[in-house]
Amino acid sequence: MKKIFLLVILALHSPSALAIAITELFKDEQGVRNWQHLANYTGGTLLILLTIVTVYLLIARRRLRHANRELTAIRNELETRVQRRTATLDESNKLLKESNQLLEKEISQHVITTDQLRASESYINDILTSMPLMLVGLDKDGRVTHWNKQIEMVSGVSSADALGKTLQQAYPKMAVLPEEVEESVESNRIIHLKKSLRSRYHYDITIYPLQGQDAGVVILVDDVSKQTAAENMLIHNDKMSFMGELASTMAHDINLPLQAFMTDLRYFKQSLSDPKVIEMLQASGNEQADKLDDIVTDMSDKGEQVSAIINNLLAFARSRSGIKQMADIVEVMESTISLANEVISVCGHLPFKQIKLEREFEQNLPLLPCYITELKQVFLSLFRHACHALALKEESEDFEPKIKIILSENYDNLWVKIQHNGLGLTAEEQMSLFEPYFTDDSAAEDADAGQRLSFSYYIVTEQHAGHMAVTSEVELGTTIHIQLPVRS
Repeated sequence: MKKIFLLVILALHSPSALAIAITELFKDEQGVRNWQHLANYTGGTLLILLTIVTVYLLIARRRLRHANRELTAIRNELETRVQRRTATLDESNKLLKESNQLLEKEISQHVITTDQLRASESYINDILTSMPLMLVGLDKDGRVTHWNKQIEMVSGVSSADALGKTLQQAYPKMAVLPEEVEESVESNRIIHLKKSLRSRYHYDITIYPLQGQDAGVVILVDDVSKQTAAENMLIHNDKMSFMGELASTMAHDINLPLQAFMTDLRYFKQSLSDPKVIEMLQASGNEQADKLDDIVTDMSDKGEQVSAIINNLLAFARSRSGIKQMADIVEVMESTISLANEVISVCGHLPFKQIKLEREFEQNLPLLPCYITELKQVFLSLFRHACHALALKEESEDFEPKIKIILSENYDNLWVKIQHNGLGLTAEEQMSLFEPYFTDDSAAEDADAGQRLSFSYYIVTEQHAGHMAVTSEVELGTTIHIQLPVRS
């Protein structure tokens, strides 16, 4: 039996070795092979081998079937899982697709809303930026958050330079004080302000407090200078109209007795040429006769001057219907200086003749279309104004009263500047310098006569379409600036 198993092992591993082993196995004692036994043994062995192989194959087939069943079951399980997973993925994909669609819709709506907000913000920003009012936005710390184009134009400060700074840092000349902003925020109310700068620029200012914890204020500044100037001009014209009527009445009232006085004076002067009167005067002495003649002559000259002033006043009071004349401004000025030497003989204790005059006249000045009489009246009033100021300062030591007259041309305009080194004007006096003056106090009226230039201002601005301004410092003196257009 052992031999058979050995043969089976050999058959499985090496057929050639099996053949050799079999032939060796069936030799007899003499070493001769017994082929019959060999054949029988080989057949039996082969039968066993076939049986073993068959059994092995059967076992292997059963294992294979079992493995196939397990594999099928696994495959089916995998397919089931795949189907479940696929179904889950399909559902997830469906949900994801729906979510994506909703998200795309929301994104699209968000984009539309964002575009609308941007358009609205841009529209509002364009309105705020382009509005004719100056607009400034301040945060809770008082720093600039908005600076529109109008205030850029007025201040000369760009928005980029102003943002993030305090209002005083960005534009120190701004007429809004920090305490006014604080008052609006603390009281949570709108504050309206009216401010003026050098009596030329007028502003309506509104401070709006913003709501919210971190809110600041919005400041609106409306430049009403032109409107205020127009209103002031209407008021001024009304005052001047009244003053014209008053001047006309007074001139007529003064002119009647003046003409009677001049008539009597002329008669008296003629009487002095009577031989009988001459004999009487000679009898009293030539010195008395000469003195009387000088007095009469001086009275006559002064009367003529007063008459000329009254006529100028009447001409001023009458409405203009005449035609302007082309005049040489230098000749007009020199004529006025000569008149001032006679008319403004004494101002306080300072004779006009003793005031040092400096002339700075540009050569080849163009002719000026003007009303010569009225223009002389303007210059005469300015000299009188300067004389009053010089007289007030004359008492100081080493003071030399001086008036400087400057005539020049610039951009089709003649410029007249009359400067003096007398007592200057305060800010309040400068603001009222060109305003008509009314008072019941005759002494106050006389004291103010040399300080108001309302008639001059009216003549320059209304009758000659010019401009008139003043610059002054109390200790240094005053300069009156007059601009007259060369082309009417």
